[in-house]
Amino acid sequence: MSRALGLMSGGLDSSLAALVLKRQGVDVTGIAFVTPFFGAERARVAAEQIGMPLLVHDISDIHLEMLKNPRYGYGRNLNPCIDCHAMMFRLAGEVMAAEGFDFLFSGEVLGQRPMSQNSTALRTVAKHSGVPDQILRPLSARLLPITKMEEAGLVDREQLLDIQGRTRRRQQELAREWDFTGYPASGGGCLLTEKSFTGRLRDLLTHNPQATPTDIELLKGGRYFRLSERAALALGRNVSDNDRLKSLAQPADVLLRANSFSGPLGVVTGQPDAADLDTAAAIVASYGKGQQESAVEMLLQRSDERWMLNVAPADRTLCRQLSVE
Repeated sequence: MSRALGLMSGGLDSSLAALVLKRQGVDVTGIAFVTPFFGAERARVAAEQIGMPLLVHDISDIHLEMLKNPRYGYGRNLNPCIDCHAMMFRLAGEVMAAEGFDFLFSGEVLGQRPMSQNSTALRTVAKHSGVPDQILRPLSARLLPITKMEEAGLVDREQLLDIQGRTRRRQQELAREWDFTGYPASGGGCLLTEKSFTGRLRDLLTHNPQATPTDIELLKGGRYFRLSERAALALGRNVSDNDRLKSLAQPADVLLRANSFSGPLGVVTGQPDAADLDTAAAIVASYGKGQQESAVEMLLQRSDERWMLNVAPADRTLCRQLSVE
């Protein structure tokens, strides 16, 4: 029995690719990669439904370095899909070699995404993966050149598929036929494809090219403000956001909250000066219960240092001007 390791997003296509192989007797295992922009939750659900093992690897640091300067550029937003897919195949190839798998597979479909899944892009991904002869795309395999795995009899080409194009009608029909239900809707799996998030990300990378995965996490959820060229403010919208921001704050960051009113927690990053902190305190005050007061006492904390500021809550016009979406 041949053994295959598949890139798993948990979406319909990657799940069906695993089922196509499993139904012809291939021993399949999934691998899901975790970054600040996508996780493994959907892949875990799919793997359980399929009944296959799943490996989960966090690649946040190496993925972020690639994102800052992708060889093949970005898609509509900040999604470097070709570079990302090549990286994931390369990393999966290392696992394949170490764990004795025979080949890799994915749920890519010829022509489904015009920029990243056309025939040229698929060849480019394979070429830069480091394992071009060990990648199988079961959903479109019969439309693509025959692979060494097929020639060697590790998989039966006649049982592979010839799906192409942007519609998922055939995939949905197969899911019903094979009783694979509960899969997520297409799209929405990667924050790098979402305009509302990538505006914040562009701002961060412009002002802090050395940004870390923790810096990226601060952009997710809540509100985000550019205070100056030196500093930015992340602001919670609710208790969950506040708890999350507090857990992500680094020793050099400044935490802000109203001293006598309930409201959001703010985290100032970068190298703020006194004017930046005054502006941040005013913004935080404007979103709390003391927003109608003429002045609000704000508590600021950096590591073990604490101090107070009295500020007038910021006008919402200023908040909108500094907000980054």
